[in-house]
Amino acid sequence: MTSSDERSRKPRRRLFWLAAFILVLFALYSGGWFYLAGKVKTEAERAVAELGSKGIKADCANLTVSGYPLDFTVACDSLAYQDDARNVAASTGDMNVVARITQPLSPVANLRGPLRTVAPGMPPLWLDWDKLHATVKLSWPLPRRISLQAEGLSGQTDPADDTDPVQLFSAGQAAGQLQPNGQDLVYTGSFGDLKIDAEAVGGRVLPELDGAGEATVKNGVALIKAPPKSLRGQSVEIASLDVSSGTARVTVSGPISIDADGLIDANLSIKLKDPKAVAAILAGAIPEHKSEIEQGFAGIAMLGNQPSMPLKIVKGKASLGFIPLGKIKPVD
Repeated sequence: MTSSDERSRKPRRRLFWLAAFILVLFALYSGGWFYLAGKVKTEAERAVAELGSKGIKADCANLTVSGYPLDFTVACDSLAYQDDARNVAASTGDMNVVARITQPLSPVANLRGPLRTVAPGMPPLWLDWDKLHATVKLSWPLPRRISLQAEGLSGQTDPADDTDPVQLFSAGQAAGQLQPNGQDLVYTGSFGDLKIDAEAVGGRVLPELDGAGEATVKNGVALIKAPPKSLRGQSVEIASLDVSSGTARVTVSGPISIDADGLIDANLSIKLKDPKAVAAILAGAIPEHKSEIEQGFAGIAMLGNQPSMPLKIVKGKASLGFIPLGKIKPVD
């Protein structure tokens, strides 16, 4: 064998071992993918059976796992949850969750409506949307971020009898995001083209609204792990809550807390843009207090077109600057 023959064999050996190495990696990946697919189905069945032993009905109809080799997709034809003991139920249309091989810790979920819910203390609801998808940034022990985006969102009551449903609201778009910050939970959200049906608020008329905000729920991580039965003892820090309609705008910031007796304490800053336009909206929404609103905002308008004033609530007694607003009933 000549030296030239030996040199020509070396590249072929390298290519052979490289191909073998790639085949082994692909085999390991394939084995892991199908193992995980089987694990998802097994764990889902186990979870449903465990809930069933507690008298809770849950279902992810026709669960499938697909997408091999580049994606990992979990899909259900419908989702349902029913806990008769607590009078809690929810159901919705098909769900599709996709984790791409390039971003395995950032799955994206798409959910088809309607979402029908039953919960104590509130009427059954029917929520629907044109598009709804969620994005999760996975981490341990909690996700780093959960984001929701919806288009064409609407809501109405969902009577169990033959009575007609009550339209509640519709919104062109809405978005929300939850992100833990230590033991607290930070929420940011926005909505646009929000229309609140007059029938849902006792015939009161509200204009189309846009809004955005950010707030921190104190000790929110613990509240998610063990949801409280009452809002008493809870507190929120509002970084900014902005609601606008046309030239009218109201921006709120500051802390709110609820004591053990359900009484609200708050030290908020209220900023107004175009007080006269804000007064017109409030007078239309609360016609029984139209004269008081117009008188109060006439004084506020003297402070300029963008005045700022404190909204204080002490043991349920509220006042906006020099305007007393009355007493707020204790929160349950």
